Amino acid sequence: MEIASDENTRICNHCDRAIPSSNIDLHFAHCSRNLEKCNVCGDMVPIRHAKEHFLNTHAPVACSLCSATMERGNLDIHKGESCPQRIVNCEFCEFPLPAIDLAEHQEVCGNRTEMCYQCNRYIRLRERYNHASRCTGIAENNVESSRDVRAPEREQGAPRRQPPEFSRKRLIFTIAVTGIAVLFGSLFFQKKAEASQVH
Repeated sequence: MEIASDENTRICNHCDRAIPSSNIDLHFAHCSRNLEKCNVCGDMVPIRHAKEHFLNTHAPVACSLCSATMERGNLDIHKGESCPQRIVNCEFCEFPLPAIDLAEHQEVCGNRTEMCYQCNRYIRLRERYNHASRCTGIAENNVESSRDVRAPEREQGAPRRQPPEFSRKRLIFTIAVTGIAVLFGSLFFQKKAEASQVH
């Protein structure tokens, strides 16, 4: 038994804990009979629970999301923080997707624009928080949308283009042609399937 720096305690040779000198013999007898040092983590574990400790903490398991192998004790942390297949949400659209795809998705998603209703400018989603802190609320005339520019033209009486009208005959003709194409396609594939069965 080693003597600790404090004169009233001694270090147990089995568990390496500082024990009061008056109890060291009793402690050592109990400790060496009932406790075992884990070979993996070095924790002192009751001998009767050593196998259970190993299975619950250190046994190798595969992640159900990415198939990586790790100690069972690290599995929850892996799935919650570092698994490339864990589901995370895009910070711009809140769409859930695997973490491995997040950077590529956010690169595209963050470049989408939304109108700032204070200054009437289109702002990239990735810049909206910085913009919100700097926005003066003054509309800029050179960044108006094309709809805003065309509105006064319409008020001045400019003719509005009407959507094309489809005649009833043209609609029936389109449906008939589509039906014939489907019929021929199904006959063609049916003959092709029969021919492959013969060979």
